[in-house]
Amino acid sequence: MRAGSLLIILLIALLLNINCAHTLEGGTPWVCHLKVEGVIDPVVKDYVKRGLREAEAGGAEAVVIQLDTPGGLDSSMRSVVKDILDSGVPVVTYVHPRGARAASAGSFILVAGHVAAMTPQTNVGAAHPVNMGTGEAVSEKITNDAAAYMESLAEGRGRNATLARSFVTNSTSITESRALEAGIIDIIAPDLDSLLVELDGMTVETSAGERTLRTRGAEVVELPMDAREEFFHTISNPNVAYILFLAGLYGIIFELSSPGAVLPGVVGGICILLALWSFQALSISAAGLALIIFAVVLLLLETQTPSHGVLALGGVTALFLGSLMLMDAEKEPFVRISLDIIVLATGVTAAFVLLAVGLVVKARRRRPATGREGMVGETGRALTDLDPEGTVFVHGERWQARAREGYIQKDKKVKVVDVEKLTLVVEEVN
Repeated sequence: MRAGSLLIILLIALLLNINCAHTLEGGTPWVCHLKVEGVIDPVVKDYVKRGLREAEAGGAEAVVIQLDTPGGLDSSMRSVVKDILDSGVPVVTYVHPRGARAASAGSFILVAGHVAAMTPQTNVGAAHPVNMGTGEAVSEKITNDAAAYMESLAEGRGRNATLARSFVTNSTSITESRALEAGIIDIIAPDLDSLLVELDGMTVETSAGERTLRTRGAEVVELPMDAREEFFHTISNPNVAYILFLAGLYGIIFELSSPGAVLPGVVGGICILLALWSFQALSISAAGLALIIFAVVLLLLETQTPSHGVLALGGVTALFLGSLMLMDAEKEPFVRISLDIIVLATGVTAAFVLLAVGLVVKARRRRPATGREGMVGETGRALTDLDPEGTVFVHGERWQARAREGYIQKDKKVKVVDVEKLTLVVEEVN
């Protein structure tokens, strides 16, 4: 049994390592292809590090990092850049496919590559740090730090440092043709095969020394994110994390207001835990988080004790302000939650609260359907003579009853005017 388990483990290990192993043994030049799409986050950082490590272990000619990103976390971006600078394998940063971009933090990664390339109809730049949600410029200290970092990367790669710095200071964004003309990139290539042809014979300086690329006819080995990385990369998006957090809070609120529902509480708890995992990676502002929680408390109180809209208005205002402040601009200047999503979430929340409050008010105004209040005013039929006591049929049930005045003949229509313990007090009606 143990021998069989060991064999299975060895087979799995062989399958996981097959990309590097077959190229290493065959002697055919190969290129490791990584795809970075979406926000630059801790998952991307680990993915790139893993790709560079496997490429170096397998003797790859180069690593092509395909970029299509709106930006990302400053800390994750700097980690990716450090790994590129320390790589013994040439790293080609490539903005692809058509319509892709290397914006904000992504422009730093593009400039850091040993060779930088772009596909036609792509762009790079717009790396000015902005405040989360508001889009306003952050402190001069952060801007100067980012500008100096970009300038040093460009100078180290022999690129146009002045233009690269303007990506940060002036939010400059340029097309691939302008980038090539100005010396920000080295190659324009419409696809990966064309890129490999252009790269062939180029000499670059890596941390392990000078390397001349042999990429013409090289085998391209895709190294995609695994299922775990894909999942956590998705929820690390600040917009997704924000929506998960709000969904989790609503689930918990529904569970507290309707004990025993179970499912909303379970789903809400899972959403909040996933959102908290994302938040710890995204550097969340404690003040913003506290405001959102306070908003939820106010909205919950409004549904329990209607305040004619005062608590609801305060809750919606706190939710909007907390959402704007949620991301810590000082720690992560290149990431923000979409203002459109914040406005939409606030509007949906306001509509939800108005609906909930309306239902509560309607329920309180509705005449009770059970107990004494629920029986008074109901009509029925006398099953026996009431002289003065007998039996009546009211509300679909047989009741002991007593005539409030005089005698009521069998089969006459009666109306409940009072309830004394389990006896109905009735009077005859026409």
